[in-house]
Amino acid sequence: MDKIKIDVVSDVACPWCYVGKKNLEAAIPNKEMVEIEWHPFQLDPSIPKEGINKETYFTNKFGSMERFELMSEHLIKAGQKAGINFDFTKMKKAVNTLALHQLLEIAGREGFKDSLKAKFLRANFELGLDLSDTEVLFEICKEFGWTKEKIEQICNDDLLATLVKNEIKQFQNLGVSGVPFFIFNNKYAVSGAQPIEVFKDLIDKIKQETKPSNLNGEMCNINYDNC
Repeated sequence: MDKIKIDVVSDVACPWCYVGKKNLEAAIPNKEMVEIEWHPFQLDPSIPKEGINKETYFTNKFGSMERFELMSEHLIKAGQKAGINFDFTKMKKAVNTLALHQLLEIAGREGFKDSLKAKFLRANFELGLDLSDTEVLFEICKEFGWTKEKIEQICNDDLLATLVKNEIKQFQNLGVSGVPFFIFNNKYAVSGAQPIEVFKDLIDKIKQETKPSNLNGEMCNINYDNC
């Protein structure tokens, strides 16, 4: 059987994308049977390059930090079930993720996008690291042989930034307005952080060449309304 191609549109700033990634991976019985390609998305491209204080950002988005914390309870429980220890108390900033997607683009060309994606998500949501800080990015990327100079060059590459923005626009033009968004074999679209069982059933259906049902789950939209 040919490999099942799975395109995943997601953002490093999306907690449901982290849950969706974990659940998808847990649903795959054999990694050799799939090919996963991660694609960029920005929930909030208006965040400045240096980021915004967490309290300020979430208060503006949700009205108060208390409301954000209340809304996060469901997310934290879903994370625990997926093996994620969300800790928003450690988070210092809301960051603009464009530069992170640029780093992921080059990581993809060098063969370790999936590993770097996982590290960025964990750093952001479990460790509370400032992903707008070059020193932090170096500590994450140095195991792949990247220097600070290389990281700065990638983050400041305007042509690369345009490439990432164009890819985001392509998916928006296809109707993707929230993430995570999964596309199986360029045929079947699944939105949201689906449970493991849903992904398993879908993979089985694809193997049997039957059409899956239209599915919707927890996801983050451009306005963060579902987080």
